[in-house]
Amino acid sequence: MCTPFIRNHQLNMIKKQVGELQKACSTVSDPKVIASVRSNTPFKVMEAFPGATEAEQKLLECFASLNTPLEFQGYLRSLEEYVKPFDSVEEKQLKKLFPKAKKLKVPDLAAIDLRYVTYLGWTDIATNKMYLAYHLNGRLVGVEGRFTPVQKKSVCFLCNRHEEVALFSAVTKSRPANASPDYYKAIGNYMCVNSESCNKNITDVTVLERFISDIVL
Repeated sequence: MCTPFIRNHQLNMIKKQVGELQKACSTVSDPKVIASVRSNTPFKVMEAFPGATEAEQKLLECFASLNTPLEFQGYLRSLEEYVKPFDSVEEKQLKKLFPKAKKLKVPDLAAIDLRYVTYLGWTDIATNKMYLAYHLNGRLVGVEGRFTPVQKKSVCFLCNRHEEVALFSAVTKSRPANASPDYYKAIGNYMCVNSESCNKNITDVTVLERFISDIVL
């Protein structure tokens, strides 16, 4: 039996590829097209698991032979026990990440199912601030930035989905060698207003980790 090894963003990737195959099986009549999807979707899943063991590979690829909606749904349910949750955090840990925010309000951690979390994100409407917490290279790090709603839907730079977004801008800690004492540089991107939705959509952490690295390192 495999130990939990599927992170939230990887689970989202699996769901996306399983959905593609299920759609093909339900709507496509050409056997060659279906065969192509059966071949391509597991391949795309495996790209997200470069270090998978033989047992993990077998588990990840077995959906390729399924046909009916019930079979696909059953497969996705079977993966739940292999989901590796976001490492648990306590309120005091989050507050320690943001020492300048004296009255920081953190999310209700007990109400969050950490299996479906890639990053913790929450907003403080009173101060127009957004906060992110993420485990980067084995260390819990935090990013604080200005949160500016734009009252429209656009593509989130993290999950690449069309959602209600806000402009999230944070000041990077990196400085040029000859920078003046008052130098600062802000990095901004459009990001989902609702972090829960973003966590349901995100399928890759490359952009997220690059963004956080640019801010905190």
